[in-house]
Amino acid sequence: MSADDWFSRLEQQLEQQLDAFLQANPGQARQLELQEQRERLERLQRQRLELQSGAEQVRQELINLAAEIAQWQERVTRARNAGAAELTERAEAHLAGLMARGRDRWQALAERGARLQQLETELKAAQAAGATASAATGATGPAAKPRPEPGDDLDQAWARFEADQELEQLRRHQHRNPQS
Repeated sequence: MSADDWFSRLEQQLEQQLDAFLQANPGQARQLELQEQRERLERLQRQRLELQSGAEQVRQELINLAAEIAQWQERVTRARNAGAAELTERAEAHLAGLMARGRDRWQALAERGARLQQLETELKAAQAAGATASAATGATGPAAKPRPEPGDDLDQAWARFEADQELEQLRRHQHRNPQS
């Protein structure tokens, strides 16, 4: 018997034992479901924070890139006005590369915004499912999740507000510059 067969049989046997235990103990099955919902919610919240942090990093890159582009545009103009054709050509090529990088970063920010919006929808669904499940079981006692602090609600509302503002800004930018 190979190790893979042994492992598969062990896994199958453990699954059967777990199923039998949960059928014999419906309260434990419900507790397991609630725990899985809490873990999913926590995972989604971590993903949201990571996306927001990544979007902030991309925004900062764009700010820095915009300053660099402005600097190189000025250099192109100065080189052109001075009649330095070769230097003008090289500076224009560098500027084109910077602008292409900027378009890529804008696209990355738009993708993060879309993913963040999708994640917010998943979070709302998970929160609603968790609230429904907790209410259905009368979740009180040690397994019940404590009520969020008033500051937590404000933080979540603020994060949603910021995400909505960023998405709206991206949409306006896309409408103004459809080729970007």
